[in-house]
Amino acid sequence: MTDYIPPSEPNEFGLPIGLPVSDWKAAKTPQRDVLAGRFCRVEGLTADLHAEDLFNGLALDGEGRNWAYLIARKPRDLESFRAWIAEIAAQKDPLFYAIIDLATGKAVGMASYMRINPAHGVIEVGSILYTPLLQRKPAATEAMYLMMRHVFEDLGYRRYEWKCNALNGPSRRAAERLGFTYEGTFRQNMVVHDRNRDTAWFSLLDAEWPDCKAALEAWLSPENFDEQGQQRQSLESLRNQA
Repeated sequence: MTDYIPPSEPNEFGLPIGLPVSDWKAAKTPQRDVLAGRFCRVEGLTADLHAEDLFNGLALDGEGRNWAYLIARKPRDLESFRAWIAEIAAQKDPLFYAIIDLATGKAVGMASYMRINPAHGVIEVGSILYTPLLQRKPAATEAMYLMMRHVFEDLGYRRYEWKCNALNGPSRRAAERLGFTYEGTFRQNMVVHDRNRDTAWFSLLDAEWPDCKAALEAWLSPENFDEQGQQRQSLESLRNQA
């Protein structure tokens, strides 16, 4: 979004400065709260409860395509995977969550809040890793909706960020589908596994959340799915109706 012009007002020198933020207080730091939906539950990640389910689910991706754009390397076996989950689950930033399929009770994905900055009201969603059991399912969208709603309505953030490898087409499409706005690409932003990574930045603001929420809730409603569980209207079409 290269042509974005920030809203401003003149100061005593006639220079444009940002609008006052007088009705906002610092956001809260997220904890490992349980976020419950109709298809899934989002809860704090632990190795004991979630590692084996996630390992088995990821094994269904026999080629390992899910790891192509991740900073983490694919663990070799369950033991190393469990150790990796224990390590990242102990962190506070990123703060990791498991995504539980309510139909099976199994962990089918994970995601985190990261770069958490309550003083400025900025937080990022990242390290999203969905097993084939979650991909392209309503629960995949619902998990992101639950985390978005928690950020804006419970924790009081002003800005929710999504960043990904600029070459990761599925992640870019997912961000735009969910209602994030593309802001630009940071060139040569990182070196990952001895390769250059340009990073695409997306954001969703608190003022944009009500319309985004309405579209997500309409898409997730039982009325939007037929007897075979197929969507009647796409999320994009529902957003365009807002």
